[in-house]
Amino acid sequence: MEAVTLGQIGLGPWGTNLARNFNELARLKWICDVDGKAHARVGSRFPSTTYTDQFDDLLDDDEVEGIIVATPVPTHAELAKRALLAGKHVFVEKPMALANDDAAELVTLAEARALTLMPGHLLLYHPGVVRLKELVDSGELGDVLYVYGNRQNLGTIRKDENALWSLGVHDLSVILHLLGEEPIELWSRGESFLKDGVEDVVFCYLRFPSGKVAHMHLSWLDPHKMRRMTVVGSQKLAVFDDMELDRKLTIYDKAAEQSAGTYGEWRTRTGDISSPFVPNDEPLRIECTRFLDLVRGDGDRIAPARDGLAVVRALEQLQASLESKRAT
Repeated sequence: MEAVTLGQIGLGPWGTNLARNFNELARLKWICDVDGKAHARVGSRFPSTTYTDQFDDLLDDDEVEGIIVATPVPTHAELAKRALLAGKHVFVEKPMALANDDAAELVTLAEARALTLMPGHLLLYHPGVVRLKELVDSGELGDVLYVYGNRQNLGTIRKDENALWSLGVHDLSVILHLLGEEPIELWSRGESFLKDGVEDVVFCYLRFPSGKVAHMHLSWLDPHKMRRMTVVGSQKLAVFDDMELDRKLTIYDKAAEQSAGTYGEWRTRTGDISSPFVPNDEPLRIECTRFLDLVRGDGDRIAPARDGLAVVRALEQLQASLESKRAT
């Protein structure tokens, strides 16, 4: 299989992880970063790659089929747009834009040009989340009643990005993926304990057309490091816990049910607790491989972009709710 030729802009800590994977899976011809020290820091790891501080060098190279955007979030939409207009497939770190209109424009451009546009929602490619989605879709959990996510830690404290955009984008992408629908009611409440106007703790509520609900607790000011998603079904409950080394996914055969011999009273049923096997494959490697498959024409090139647009749309509404509460 002929290697896909790529160029990447952005060589921060996460950009370096992306470059490592794409360098092993494809032909990483260019790396662009305005910080010359970044080139010096990792240049020896990618000896066959050409470094530049000019993004146009990547766009003007006819050999380059795809562009990897791993720059600060406010630049995502502009750089992705320029790459699409240059006829390049685009992998852009999440979120792909800070506004719904900008994200929608990117999707329209990609559709019109039949190009791949893939936001980097890493957790969607985690084997544990993949298995959790299979459980939901198979009906093994029964009817999904509600979902909630916990993403908390003590640090890394941001000065210009609140916990909703820094942490919530991860859990929000998983919640929308698991439920397969967009929320019709969203509200959020946050507090800025460390820096005025930058919420370091946020609580979110989402309600969906089917009646399902979801909740997110997001904080970098918390004694616990948690990366957990819980799905409560009418027959079983499932928990994905990314902090667990071995038991990433746990299924609880527990439910509330009515006893036929009583006057409509409810009781709880408790059964087995099981932990299915979850492969220990690197989610980032799976995600990068999927992008290359889409570039080669394997699958719907726009589907990830539509999912990413739904995430941005929900984030924008939750941010508006945050700001409205902040003003009261």
